[in-house]
Amino acid sequence: MELLSNKNVLVVGATGGIGAEVTRLLKNSQANVFIAARNRSKLNELATANNIPADQVFAVDVTQPEQVEAAAYQIHARIPALDILINASGIGIIRPLENLTYEDFNQVIDTNLRGTFHLLKSFLPPMKEAKKGLVLNIPGVLGKTPMAGAGAYAASKYGIDGLVKSVREELKRTNVRITNLYLGGTDTPFWDHIDMKVSRDKFVVAREAARAVWFLCQQPNSGVVSEMVIQPFNHQAI
Repeated sequence: MELLSNKNVLVVGATGGIGAEVTRLLKNSQANVFIAARNRSKLNELATANNIPADQVFAVDVTQPEQVEAAAYQIHARIPALDILINASGIGIIRPLENLTYEDFNQVIDTNLRGTFHLLKSFLPPMKEAKKGLVLNIPGVLGKTPMAGAGAYAASKYGIDGLVKSVREELKRTNVRITNLYLGGTDTPFWDHIDMKVSRDKFVVAREAARAVWFLCQQPNSGVVSEMVIQPFNHQAI
């Protein structure tokens, strides 16, 4: 496994349940961690708790390409390229089609799919030039298997899957790797705003999901994990 000591890592969506745990694990592994999310106050709390310098903290809305580009510019002014980009950002709106508004659909697509494109557009070219690096996305299992009421969310996650697989073909002459982690139900604040009955006590624990991300950050140079699927134990495995 590759050591994470002194690796330059950006965690986007760092204030989420998984992102915060990943940040902690990376800092404990002596990585040089940059963090980004929309909520500045939560970012500052996370940075303070994990001894992350203020100039490595970025309030970024991934739906706004200029904000992503500005963060990339500041990061690349300090380092040539990231070693690892972790995209843990995203939102979910789970509603039947007749209850799904145009605004709902656009918001999910803008955040999950276009947000992923904006991150790749800003951070992948320097990796490609350096011919090394790892991009880790977390599409969730709805990027593989649809679910009733998840039309917008599944569309965004299937879109990420197609985007990433196409971009991966562009990287074949480099050592830049892309990994997708397909997580099933995970007990994070994500579900606090989902109008759907779920048994969160049977979900994957956020800390364990974060450990999977941490593990995937340490892939050996001789190989790549293209994808990993983790489901709650009580679910049918894909």
